[in-house]
Amino acid sequence: QLVESGGGLVQPGGSLTLSCATSGFSLVARPMAWFRQAPGKDRESIAYISGAYTIYNNSVEGRFTIANDHAKNTVYLQMNRLGPEDAAIYYCAQEAIWAGHWKDPESYDLWGQGTQVTVSS
Repeated sequence: QLVESGGGLVQPGGSLTLSCATSGFSLVARPMAWFRQAPGKDRESIAYISGAYTIYNNSVEGRFTIANDHAKNTVYLQMNRLGPEDAAIYYCAQEAIWAGHWKDPESYDLWGQGTQVTVSS
């Protein structure tokens, strides 16, 4: 089970940190990712982490940071310099054993319920 939290309303240029708490499995064994979906758009990959390896979508590179806390079995997404284009529902996901490309939602077999991020003044 994955449970996201930390979403909310933030002003343009502001920051938020999202959390994804896992239960039933260890983060050490399971690569994880964050996606987002804005109204009327496809689900978009944001960031991926596997151990110490991380990779980001170009749209968030340099502004967002993904990190693990293995002791807490939690994945974080630190988001800085947020803009209106970042408003969406954000989801964390667990990579499936059949995973293909990290950006493909079909590479993940467990999803959280999502947390809403709104960017507005």
